[in-house]
Amino acid sequence: MTETPPSNETAPDLRSGGGAVLIRVAFPAPAPAALAPMAVLAHVALVTLDRPEALNALSFDLLDQLVEALETLDRDPACRAAVITGSGDRAFAAGADIRELAPQTSASLTSGRRFDVWDRLAEVGLPLIAAVRGVALGGGCELAMACDMIVAAEDAGFGQPEIRLGVMPGAGGTQRLTRAIGKARAMELILTGRTMSASDAAAAGLVTTVVPTEATVDAALELAERIAAMPPLAVRAAKAAVLDAADRPLAAGLARERETFFGLFDTQDQAEGMAAFIEKRPPVWSGR
Repeated sequence: MTETPPSNETAPDLRSGGGAVLIRVAFPAPAPAALAPMAVLAHVALVTLDRPEALNALSFDLLDQLVEALETLDRDPACRAAVITGSGDRAFAAGADIRELAPQTSASLTSGRRFDVWDRLAEVGLPLIAAVRGVALGGGCELAMACDMIVAAEDAGFGQPEIRLGVMPGAGGTQRLTRAIGKARAMELILTGRTMSASDAAAAGLVTTVVPTEATVDAALELAERIAAMPPLAVRAAKAAVLDAADRPLAAGLARERETFFGLFDTQDQAEGMAAFIEKRPPVWSGR
């Protein structure tokens, strides 16, 4: 895919304090060539971080705009999955905006509450897929890990180099990376600040799949389209249950899973899905 905005691209006013628009949203998303003759993916959004001159560094305003865009999509029943990527092919996001962070103190970071945006991101029920080309470092790696799946380009690199700046990850890096690849690997990456290649990230279980660089966004959109074709209530319930698995003791997680499973039997999609299976026909999902 090119970086030329598609004709169906929306341009919500996401500026903070009259500043630049740092996020581009295309909903419906443009269909990859592999899904021709579809012109657009009716239930998929493509969200692009748009600070190419700064390698898509995550300024406070960019993060605010990103989460506002995702929350808007999350409230739209027509949207069933979203792909997040960075403009250009050099970086998904090269990290936080260090010029913003350098003058901060613990008191200013606490009182400013600008990191609350990460908690809002975690509340988005929409399945999120990161399409990572180039580097995803520091906050960029944390953003990719906050998504539910990662489609990585062959030239992608992942890391938490904050230790080289005299700090440590502060937006989920120590927690999500450890859960994804285990304590020993996470400790080595975080304490040395080194970058992990896409192939190593795949072997460690950090990414969903690795694809040729030029196919990264298309592959993520194809995955999103497959998810969007599933019953939306069950998809959201399953996402929540999988995320619960990392946060709860096994017994509590199993109980929550069973409760949610039972609850889906009160939905029209459950009745339709099982009737379609018995009748040997494609299901038609209503989202109810």
